[in-house]
Amino acid sequence: MASKARSKASEFREHWVDEMNGAAMYRALADRARGEQREIFLELAGAEERHARHWARKLAELGEPEPKREDFREDLRTRSISWLARRFGPDAVLPIVERAEIADAGHYDGVADATVAMATDERIHARVLAGLTPSNVQSGIRRGERWHRGDATGALRAAVFGVNDGLVSNLSLVMGVTGGEAGRKFILLAGLAGLLAGSFSMGAGEFISVTSQRELFQREIALESEEIAAMPEEEANELALIYRAKGVGREEAEAMAARIMRNHDTALDTMAREELGLNPDELGSPTRVAASSFISFAIGAVVPVLAWLFSSGAAAFVASIAMSALALFLIGAGISLLTGRSAIRSGIRQLLVGGAAAAATFGIGRLIGVSVS
Repeated sequence: MASKARSKASEFREHWVDEMNGAAMYRALADRARGEQREIFLELAGAEERHARHWARKLAELGEPEPKREDFREDLRTRSISWLARRFGPDAVLPIVERAEIADAGHYDGVADATVAMATDERIHARVLAGLTPSNVQSGIRRGERWHRGDATGALRAAVFGVNDGLVSNLSLVMGVTGGEAGRKFILLAGLAGLLAGSFSMGAGEFISVTSQRELFQREIALESEEIAAMPEEEANELALIYRAKGVGREEAEAMAARIMRNHDTALDTMAREELGLNPDELGSPTRVAASSFISFAIGAVVPVLAWLFSSGAAAFVASIAMSALALFLIGAGISLLTGRSAIRSGIRQLLVGGAAAAATFGIGRLIGVSVS
């Protein structure tokens, strides 16, 4: 029992130190901030200090001396971020702090001695910081513009990159077998086997991936629903803080949050979008993404094989390379429609990368074929 108590005390002290470091960091950011941004940093610091007091009380319940603020010493990371904030301003370190908060978002989810409110606070901090980070604000604006090329469901991404993967992988396979001086029938067999194996593998992999992601998102939304029902006031405060981080005034943000929280479904939809960054209506369709991956991979993989269906020897070899090179360039140009990059530059880059992979496998196949013969 004594050993268990010591272990608990050590755990509680570690949590207390972590929270005190968080509070010190936010207060250092507040010292260099102005207006609403400063108030938000101070509120985040206050949340961390509430958490620290919780762990101090837990230590006292174990009969341990309650830690005092004057006993606390900032760790190296907190001192470094505080120095950078003083030297370059809070905006310079916000991306670093945001990434750290994202990593710690589930810090208390499995800690029995933490309260539900503490776990919720930790998750909300990253969303609040995201609203304060200039780069995220700009990306949010871009997401609202008509030229944004995002794909929430993943089907378009799976289709485009499925064609690319099918072409590059099967071209490399066909070139490797051709380099080994195999006959036409063997090249066809290898190409068709690669097409089928890759298509099924891509389809199954995407299905499992998107299904797992969807289940994870659904679990997060279900947990959020429980928190709204159990702690409506805390959730309203969190939502108001998110709006304030986006530039809405305190009174207006609190009024908006209060109106939203009156209806559970509206509150859940809003919190899923604002706190979790999820769109409940666009969690992705595993079947659609899997089918898209299967078909697109097959389309890409059939290109290097087509010439061998109708010809053989040097003619089929040259035709296969020419068709594959054209397809590589077109895929690269197509990807540029998603990325906004130059179509010619993307096409040439794709051609060079795919060509290098095919040339390497052809050379290796030639070496293996010579050594075997």
